[in-house]
This record gives sequence, C-alpha cells and structure tokens, in this order.
Amino acid sequence: MLRDQEKNLSLTSKTQGNPAESLFSKARTQSMSLNRIVSEQDAVSQAREAKTARLRELRLEKEAEDRAAAAALAASPKQVGAKRTGKR
Repeated sequence: MLRDQEKNLSLTSKTQGNPAESLFSKARTQSMSLNRIVSEQDAVSQAREAKTARLRELRLEKEAEDRAAAAALAASPKQVGAKRTGKR
C-alpha cells in the first residue's frame, strides 16, 4: 500500500513538476539576469570613467597651451601704431 502511494506521488510530481525545482530555476534565472545587468552597468561605468579621463587630459592640454600662448603674447614687444587685423 505504501509503495502504491509513493508511486502515485512520484508520478504526480513528475507530471506536475517539482515546485522546489521550479522555484530554484526561477531564482537561478533571476540571479543570472541580475548578474548580467550588473555586468552591463559596470561596463558602462568603466567606459564613462575612461571617456572622462580622456576628456580631462585633453582639457588640461588645451588649458596649458592657452596659458603658454597668453604668456607668449604678453612677453612679445608691442608695436606702436600697428593695425589690428583680427575680428572683434
């Protein structure tokens, strides 16, 4: 009698699916999705940091060039009576 109940239980659990397996599978799928999302966010963050660093370097180079040009302009002798040809 006990064997028949075990057989019936075994058959019904196989046809209905194991709820523990189903929950585990769902949790595993959610975990994998979360890991993928976190990985994508990390990649975006690293790309943003790299771009920010590159732009900062370019800005600092330009500022240094501008300071050097301003210093060179200030150090050059001024010509008296020279016409300016630049636009205002």
